[in-house]
Amino acid sequence: MKKAPKLRPGDTVAVVSPSWGGPSRFPQVHENGIRVLEEKLGLRVKEFPTARMDAQELYQNPQKRAEDMNNAFADPEVKGIIASIGGNDSIRILPYLNSELILNNPKLIMGYSDSTAFLGYLNLQGLGTFYGPCTMAGFSYLDNFPEALAEYKRFLFEDSRIVLEPFPTWADAYRDWGKPETIGKIDRIHTDGIGHHWINKGLPSLGRLWGGCFEVLEMMKATLAWPTPDFWENRILFLETSEEKPTPEQVGYGLRNYGIQGTLSKITGLIVGRPKSYTEDEKIKLEQEILKIVIGEFGRKDLTIVTNLDMGHTDPRHIFPYGIEMELDPGAETIQLVEEAFGP
Repeated sequence: MKKAPKLRPGDTVAVVSPSWGGPSRFPQVHENGIRVLEEKLGLRVKEFPTARMDAQELYQNPQKRAEDMNNAFADPEVKGIIASIGGNDSIRILPYLNSELILNNPKLIMGYSDSTAFLGYLNLQGLGTFYGPCTMAGFSYLDNFPEALAEYKRFLFEDSRIVLEPFPTWADAYRDWGKPETIGKIDRIHTDGIGHHWINKGLPSLGRLWGGCFEVLEMMKATLAWPTPDFWENRILFLETSEEKPTPEQVGYGLRNYGIQGTLSKITGLIVGRPKSYTEDEKIKLEQEILKIVIGEFGRKDLTIVTNLDMGHTDPRHIFPYGIEMELDPGAETIQLVEEAFGP
């Protein structure tokens, strides 16, 4: 797997919109995310043409979105690429991505939610990719979460081999994007529900990360972006749900599909993000459904399963590097990235 060189303060990162054209609808939210990248992380930002392209025009032109990404990888000034926000159709850009060009110019590429499609696909092609914050959802709200800012600085600039500790606060709703006075502000900061849930303490495990947004992964199944059966050996699968809020039963249906594919028999660990907008009762039901399918139906009593991670659609979120080894230690209840995510 080809790894991107580590970023340094002062480096230029490209911002593109490979999914929904959110910056054209809510430019101040996007601009606040750029401010954080520049002022708090010390990066230079270069917006590519799709970054603020009209949302409808963007939807109608998946090839333009892919060309922006290709051009960002080809641009020698650019050291990293960050998506503006998620969406629901970035899988349409995959046929237009120039995999040879991209692999010959490895760079950090990061997004979340709908970014799952191109991040997972490019990782299958042999590139290390990153599931993490976007400009609008993530970086724009980082002022509320100083611990996450410190973790990002360490991960991106120093050493990505970190232990994933639960953040001390979290949120799952932003204030009105249409009001200038609420830009960058969280609807409510939570101090409850902190901590990882080790819902099945199986064997200690080591595996390479792959996964993403549950609903997007469902769209990817049986496409060019889906792994072959042997891919899943020695993998840790990470999943998280979006604001569309699939029911616990719907998540179970997807897991049953993984089981029938043989995926659940091969993976070495399963980690699940804190579900956005679930009630406490729904969270309990989700964990019960996971255990019912993975252990009850497919017999993986030996599989370590951890839920309630800071990952995905709640803020703040850890950065998850595709293809990098993670260690799950159920005895010590530790989750650690044990391999450097960046190359020389």
